Amino acid sequence: MQHAFITLVPKSNQQSVSIEDVKHLFHNYKTVTSKTGDQINYAYTNTAFPYEILDTSATTLKLQSSHDRYDSIYVGIGIEKEQSFIQVSLPTTATFGDKGKANEFSRFLAKKLEGELQLFNGRTMYFYKR
Repeated sequence: MQHAFITLVPKSNQQSVSIEDVKHLFHNYKTVTSKTGDQINYAYTNTAFPYEILDTSATTLKLQSSHDRYDSIYVGIGIEKEQSFIQVSLPTTATFGDKGKANEFSRFLAKKLEGELQLFNGRTMYFYKR
């Protein structure tokens, strides 16, 4: 399994995150991409977010796709050393499409929350004011 982490730092918009916050951000992503599709006259919503959001526990979501190019992505929340984080995980059955979407979703979440993003390849992106 591969993982990316979004850590909420002291300069982030908020210091804690719930699974409902993450769901709300995914719905916000769907809204934004559907407006993009309207502007270019293309049904972009299903292409931009080809997943169904499933609750697997109180702290995890599974993004399950029925498209042939995508399989699934797991999103979880937690707290480590008094800092909240969001973990985006790719199972061994994940496709290259899943990894691309997971990177895109991770950057979107980190940007909205103004957090620190550690990508799947180990590199770090900072979205908070430094």
